Amino acid sequence: MKKERSLFDLIALVFKGMLMGAANKVPGISGGIIAYVGGFYEEFIYSLRQFNGKAASLMFKGDVKNFFRHVNGKFLSLLILGMLISYFSIAQALDYLITHYEIWVWSCFFGMILGSVHFIAKQFDKWSTKILWGIGSGGIVGLMLAFTPPIAPNDHLLYVFLCGIISVTGMTLPGLSGSFLLILLGNYVLLLVDSVNALYLSFSYLIKGNFQLLQVPENIRLLKVLAVFTFGSITGLVSLSHLLVYVLKKFRKLTTSIILGFIIGSIPVVWPWKKVIYKLSDTGQYLVDSNGHKIISNYSRYWPDWLTSESILAMVFMVTGFLIVYSIEYYGRYKST
Repeated sequence: MKKERSLFDLIALVFKGMLMGAANKVPGISGGIIAYVGGFYEEFIYSLRQFNGKAASLMFKGDVKNFFRHVNGKFLSLLILGMLISYFSIAQALDYLITHYEIWVWSCFFGMILGSVHFIAKQFDKWSTKILWGIGSGGIVGLMLAFTPPIAPNDHLLYVFLCGIISVTGMTLPGLSGSFLLILLGNYVLLLVDSVNALYLSFSYLIKGNFQLLQVPENIRLLKVLAVFTFGSITGLVSLSHLLVYVLKKFRKLTTSIILGFIIGSIPVVWPWKKVIYKLSDTGQYLVDSNGHKIISNYSRYWPDWLTSESILAMVFMVTGFLIVYSIEYYGRYKST
């Protein structure tokens, strides 16, 4: 029997959802890391697994109360509420901060990744060849993804649906950033910037009683793309959760070691000192997508001058990011005792 959550716990769940939503928006950071370090990863995965035949039967019968209880609805709905709040608040603020204070923001994320590595590594009381193999294989996959050049944008709805299935791994697999996968798939700007902004603007107009945007073909196209992407994400969440529950039961230590490898392999993605390389045409002009955004080709990473005030402050933000993860870990450990 699950212990009844206090009001503080319920509010904390919304806050955790906001952190997951913000993490999912940023390339290189995985919402699954927040769930893992926060101590609610397994409940999240097991709750998603409950969307099965029994859940469908309860919904078909109209038994909403038992359906809600079966899928751990209070837990999931509060997390989802936090994510939605995040997409229209924290995630928007992050876009601004990354644009204007890029190195310091990435430094904070870098510290969070290091904190996550430290937290997960502590869980191995005994290191074995199997664990090292898992870390190595996960790290290789992470590094391959980190240095893979992005492909061209594609707004075909079937491809958008597949992007939803693939990108949702950032919520279910700590260390694999869903938003970074969208960059590799060429659709990050389309799905997490243009489409989300179209939804935000549509809501803003509707609240004011203005239905003008609903008649704009480009806005309708973006809303349709977002709907298909959302459906693909839900499909991926439910299907992948069943697989994860199985491997967590059968191969817990190996799965955890692979997750640790993914996170270590993702470190180059969040390295603060990097420059974006854009695709150029034969004439040297920037290639842009249908919305005028420059198409990313890859990243050029470099070592900074560690003695400058900017670098020193960046290291302060790294420590801050590490302490954020430590605080989330401490709270998760405290609630489990």
